[in-house]
Amino acid sequence: MGFTCGIIGLPNVGKSTIFNALTSAKAAAANFPFCTIEPNTGAVPVPDNRLQVLAQLAKSEKIIPTQVTFVDIAGLIKGASKGEGLGNQFLGHIRSVDAVAHVVRCFEDGNIIHVEGSVDPVRDIETIETELILSDLDSMKKGFQKIEKGVKANDKDAKAKYEMANALEAHLSAGKPARLFKFEGSPDHLQDLISTMLTSKPTMFVANVAESDAATIPDLNGTRTVDLVAKYAQSHNAEVVVISGQVEAEIAELPMEERATYLEGLGLHCSGLDRLAVAGYKLLSMITFFTVGPKETRAWTATYGTKAPQGAGKIHTDFEKGFIRAEIIGYEDYVAAGTEVKAREAGKLRIEGKEYVVRDGDVVHFRFNV
Repeated sequence: MGFTCGIIGLPNVGKSTIFNALTSAKAAAANFPFCTIEPNTGAVPVPDNRLQVLAQLAKSEKIIPTQVTFVDIAGLIKGASKGEGLGNQFLGHIRSVDAVAHVVRCFEDGNIIHVEGSVDPVRDIETIETELILSDLDSMKKGFQKIEKGVKANDKDAKAKYEMANALEAHLSAGKPARLFKFEGSPDHLQDLISTMLTSKPTMFVANVAESDAATIPDLNGTRTVDLVAKYAQSHNAEVVVISGQVEAEIAELPMEERATYLEGLGLHCSGLDRLAVAGYKLLSMITFFTVGPKETRAWTATYGTKAPQGAGKIHTDFEKGFIRAEIIGYEDYVAAGTEVKAREAGKLRIEGKEYVVRDGDVVHFRFNV
């Protein structure tokens, strides 16, 4: 289990090219708007070197990594919130994902048209953000009717939500996304209301650069297009990932044993997938824990702060319902010992109960009643 990440952006910014490379799928990639209409979906393994190490120590027959599912959502344009370019259909696809990867074009290429006629990543970001905000404002108008009924009935919860709704509407009307909204009210009211907003989705910006700029490191004091994206991301508490769609497409065609050498030649230590996965995990506050045995070594994804019973539920709902305890060995302790038996003998195995918060790298064995 992993997370779903929707890839959005204007037409011809390289969304489908990046999607194809990351998933080795064959989504259409053409030089005109609305090439992608139905969202393409591809699940890919999240690279984690710890899996190989644990599997070798346990002599596991199989290795099962956690996954990230990328959803290639068709290019949005001005007027999408009003239905332009099948906009309403595309906006609806965003609601189903956990996070958003907003691809912006940071490369010049006279052979690939830009819907706005020039490369300006901040302008492009603001175009998409505006359409999402307008869609959220439209949704709020419908929601207000339900809240107002509760206010008339003297429902205290409805009154608190009404105050928040007014504050959120003012926030959105100022051109600010819901994920930046703060209100001194009930957390429950806040979450319930904001979670319905498209602009509440955790978002990272993907700067699609030319092959020659693949190893570029953004400079917040710089003036390059990629620097401008980094500045915007910082001001919006968002992650930024620099990727060359062209490089990723070339990597996807290479045999696995040749990819590392190719990346090194470009000054890169890892692929765009690796960096997107890391950024996505950070964006969603996720951790990875492991189950290890002779049959398989497997990675599992959980949100930071997940307690042991809920972690067990990631494996099977029966594990959570009948949870008794969790037997845990930290990754470093497991590797240092060499085997689970030796880790036990060294006193590195811990018995944890229902209040234990699962940590990144935990090797876990859950005990439960059926």
